Amino acid sequence: MRIAHLTASPFFGGPERQMLGLALCQSDELQSMFFSFPERGLSQPFLDEMQRHGFVAEALFNNAPHFFAAIREIADKLTHYGIDLLCCHGYKADLLGRPAARRMRIPVVSVSRGWTGATWKVRMYERVDRFSLRWMDRVVCVSEAQAVKVRAAGVRDENVCVIRNAIFTDRFGDPDEPGRTFLQSFFTSPRSHLVGAAGRFSPEKGFRHLVDAAAEVVLSCPQAGFLLFGDGPLHAELARQIADCGLQDHFVLAGFRNDLDRWLPNFDVFALPSYTEGLPNVVLEAFAARVPVVATAVGGTPEVIEDGQSGYLVPPGDASALAQRIHSLLSHTRLRETMGMSGYYRVRDRFTFEAQARQYAKLFRELLETGEATSGRPDSAERPCIVPSPMEER
Repeated sequence: MRIAHLTASPFFGGPERQMLGLALCQSDELQSMFFSFPERGLSQPFLDEMQRHGFVAEALFNNAPHFFAAIREIADKLTHYGIDLLCCHGYKADLLGRPAARRMRIPVVSVSRGWTGATWKVRMYERVDRFSLRWMDRVVCVSEAQAVKVRAAGVRDENVCVIRNAIFTDRFGDPDEPGRTFLQSFFTSPRSHLVGAAGRFSPEKGFRHLVDAAAEVVLSCPQAGFLLFGDGPLHAELARQIADCGLQDHFVLAGFRNDLDRWLPNFDVFALPSYTEGLPNVVLEAFAARVPVVATAVGGTPEVIEDGQSGYLVPPGDASALAQRIHSLLSHTRLRETMGMSGYYRVRDRFTFEAQARQYAKLFRELLETGEATSGRPDSAERPCIVPSPMEER
C-alpha cells in the first residue's frame, strides 16, 4: 500500500514529528511518501528530514491562491507514484487534497489536530475546513475532545476515528550539568528553579497568563526563572509585558530552537497555558523527559495529564491558579520527582508510535480492502470505523 501524506509544513515541529514517527513504525506493507506545499521555502527542513530517513519527500510547486493548478499537481503526484490512499494534514491539505484524491478515485483521510483561529485568514480557512471534513472518507482526530468538535462540525460519527499522538521516549536523556548550565546561561544570575514553556507566540497559546503567573510566583520564590521558547506575532507584546511586570531577570523569551529535546529534562516544571489544543505534543515531550506539567484543561490535554498524579490542570485564563500550581511543585522536590515519573510511565505505556502505527494500518486496510472512496456526498453509506485508541488498546 502506498500512502501519500500531504501537508503545509512551515518548520519541523510537532505535526511533522508525528508523521515521521508513524512512517518509521509502519509495517513493510505500507510505503509512505510526503508532499508539502512550498510555504515560501519553509517546508524544506521537513522534507530534508524525511529524505534523511529514506522516504520520498517533495515540495509542490503550486500553492494558494492557485487552487486549480495545485489540485492538478497533487493529482499528478498521486498518479506518478501510484498512490493508493491520500492522508491530509491541516486545512490547506484538506481543501486541495480531497478534490485531487477524488479525481484519482482513491480514499482520502484527514488528520484533525485542532483549530487555532490564530488570524482572521486562518479562521476563514478553518471555517471552510470544518465544512469540507464532511466529505472525507475518514477523519482521524488526535483526541476525544477534538472528535467532539469534528462531530459538531457535521461529520458523521462512523467516519470519525480517534488515534492519539505518540512519542519516542528514548529521544530524551537524563538531567545533566551541561544542560542545566545552558538553561541558566539565559539569566544574568543563576536561578534556583527553572520553569519551561514552548510554542508559537499567538493568542490561543495564552502565554500572557504565564507572564502574569510568573509575577506571582517570584514574589514567594524570588530565585525562580521562566524560559519561554518559540516565536510569533506576539513577541513584542510579551516582551513589553515582561518589562512592565519587572520580570526582566526572571522571564526570558529564549527564541525558537529545534533541539529542545536536549534541554527539556533539565527543567523543574513545564507549563502550558493554552486556550485550545488538539493533543499537545509538548506535554508528551515533557513527560518523556520526566518533567511534571501544569497546563490548562482544554482540548485533549486532560487525556494526557492525570490531575494530581502526573501534573496539574487549571482553568484557561486563570493566571493565579497557574501560579499556585507552579509554586506548589517548585516547593516540593519529591512531588516533582514523583509526578515526573508518573508522566513518563504514562506516555511510555499509552502513547507509543508502535500502537499508533497499528491503528493507522488497520484504518488504511479497511478503506483499501473495501474500496471505500465516497462519491462526494457526506451521507454516503459507509462502514463504521472501529479503531481502538492507545488508551483502549492496553
